[in-house]
Amino acid sequence: MIARTSQVLIAAAMGAALLAGGGLWLERSNASSGLSLAAVAQEAGAQPDAADVLPDMVMGEASAPITVIEYASYTCSHCARFHDEVFPRLKAEYIDSGQVKFILREVYFEKFGLWAGMLARCGGEDKYYPLSGMIFHDQRAWIGEGTEASIAEGLRKQGRKAGLTPERIEECLADADLARSLVTTYQATASADEIDATPTFIINGEKYSNMPWTELKKVIDEKLGAL
Repeated sequence: MIARTSQVLIAAAMGAALLAGGGLWLERSNASSGLSLAAVAQEAGAQPDAADVLPDMVMGEASAPITVIEYASYTCSHCARFHDEVFPRLKAEYIDSGQVKFILREVYFEKFGLWAGMLARCGGEDKYYPLSGMIFHDQRAWIGEGTEASIAEGLRKQGRKAGLTPERIEECLADADLARSLVTTYQATASADEIDATPTFIINGEKYSNMPWTELKKVIDEKLGAL
């Protein structure tokens, strides 16, 4: 299922170029010198190449005894709620204290979540978590009416709000290589961990469904106590 979804995503998501302006993607997809939807989809159907899998973005001390991996989609309302209500507590109590290192792994159910992921990487590693957090927090605002045009403009606004230049935003959102790498990374990691819903958490190798702060805290405390 993930492989098939990735084929559709990577083909459609090369349309990140449409964010660079109106019908640009449509024009390029029909031009002999441009990207081919069919070729990209065929390429996506191959097994993920480990060389194309991007490294995790890690928040916290590398030596932290507990690793919390969250699989989340930028268009998932439950994920946005986690980042607004639960994540600040996790960060303050466990990440900042050196007990937990946190990794966000993006899940793309549709091209809009992938566009958001491309923007999140636009400021580099140092700005990844501040920018991704803002994208989750402002989810309703940038999704807007839910049309391609409104979402594209909503994401541009998020980028400007984060201090990125308009030129840098357009460069990131039109980066076909980045889109391909992000989908390849999603395909490889989500398949390995058998992810079928968001948010899903992998805590020191064990998988957990979405949970409130009290339950997450209990899981972490139990694992810390068992060390």
